[in-house]
Amino acid sequence: MPRSDAHPDIILIGSGIMSAHVGTMLKRLDPRLSIHVYEGADAFARESSDGWANAGTGHAGLCELNYTPPPITPGAPVDVTKAVEIFTRFDQSLQFWSYAVAHGLAPRPADFIRAVPHLSFVRGAAPIAYLRARHTALSAHPFFRTMEFSTDRALIRRWAPLLVDGRDAEPIAVTKIDAGTDVNFGELARQLLAWLGAQEGCRVVAGHRVTRLNRADADWELTVRDPASGRSHSARARFVFIGAGGGTLQLLQSSGLPVAHGLAAFPIAGQWLVCENPAVVARHLAKVYGSPPPDSGALGGPHLDVRHLDGKRALLFGPFATWTTKFLQRTGNLIDLPASLRTHNLATLLRTGLHQRVLVRFLAQQATQSMAARLRALRVFYPGADPADWRLVDAGIRVQALKKSDAGRLSFGTEVVTAPDGSLAALLGASPGASVAANIALQIIQTCFLDRLHTPDGHARMKAMVPTFDLDLTAPGTSLDYARLSTQIDDLLRLRPA
Repeated sequence: MPRSDAHPDIILIGSGIMSAHVGTMLKRLDPRLSIHVYEGADAFARESSDGWANAGTGHAGLCELNYTPPPITPGAPVDVTKAVEIFTRFDQSLQFWSYAVAHGLAPRPADFIRAVPHLSFVRGAAPIAYLRARHTALSAHPFFRTMEFSTDRALIRRWAPLLVDGRDAEPIAVTKIDAGTDVNFGELARQLLAWLGAQEGCRVVAGHRVTRLNRADADWELTVRDPASGRSHSARARFVFIGAGGGTLQLLQSSGLPVAHGLAAFPIAGQWLVCENPAVVARHLAKVYGSPPPDSGALGGPHLDVRHLDGKRALLFGPFATWTTKFLQRTGNLIDLPASLRTHNLATLLRTGLHQRVLVRFLAQQATQSMAARLRALRVFYPGADPADWRLVDAGIRVQALKKSDAGRLSFGTEVVTAPDGSLAALLGASPGASVAANIALQIIQTCFLDRLHTPDGHARMKAMVPTFDLDLTAPGTSLDYARLSTQIDDLLRLRPA
């Protein structure tokens, strides 16, 4: 039975894309659940989920070269395992978003998703040979069968004119696949949370920051502060999800759970070059990803993207990394990093710094580069770029979780940690997080609410939300194909809520 409105079954901390998915999926799975969402800022999904804070790429392994690294042995095939995995996880997001639109949970799909071709771009003989081998490996798989490869400048000009404008005779190559997407994750989160907040037993409130949580018998007790009044109150719930972005680590530390022991975090802020000149923007309708810089670790490569933000199109190039000690861009504090240090995690941070000296050097170089250097990086993609058309804006902050067990190694990505009894889950990490939010929410439900999935009603409800939730799509005979993905995107964009 549901608990009282003052004592909900579930509390979600943070109003970003992850909390929005966990909350709406749980409420649809079991409508009797009472769910409260607390957001510390004065508006919803304005940190890492906000459209200006991330690339907006629907990560499906279509163009991101860091998911298919060059083989160590010359002539060996390119390993596409990671790209296939990301594709299957993103497909589950598309399934859930289609369900959400059809059932009125996210009634305005044109506000949060658009079809945009995804391109990979390289220059020079060796990178072209790699891209050709990557295309061969990917196009052999049903997911990527219609991917095109070309070194023909006339064809590349039709795909992405800015790549060719003003370029010298150096050889270039591009792959293209049409069923890519541009996603405004902040808008999607706000639509889902608006639906959730209107349901019986549910509340979604901004301006309430959770500062601490403690175990209290069978419940978690949270300290919730209203920054406007300075007053605090307590709240209790049987289950808590911490989806507070950069604020997750400090809350996880306050929980006293063993999983937080030795856990540290390192923030990496980002910046974009932005062009809103209509004459330039009108000529680029794609997301074009390049090769990661050799010293950047697994941060990913630069990309030139069309975006649909605040009701208009813009071009974004980057991201450029920069140094910060804040964990949140808009509501963070410069003491966030030092405040996260404990005796048990200081060695984790120092060991990672020693093992990742090349990456640290790269980040320092990125943070200190001039506007002229950023424009030179842009001109690798758009040789004819006019500096007067571009301005620098801040993006979100990526807080990389550092685990003691990693012994200084970095594993970029998204990770869910849970309490041993399943009463708490927390999200750490970054890309491709937002794109695979439905899959991450499924992981949490399968770990912490498995009993509800095992009932006939619960299984049927989840099957309606994510038809493939109980299938291994990478196994032979169960793979989706590209045609289905393309059709899914087209159908989603045409859907109207019932």
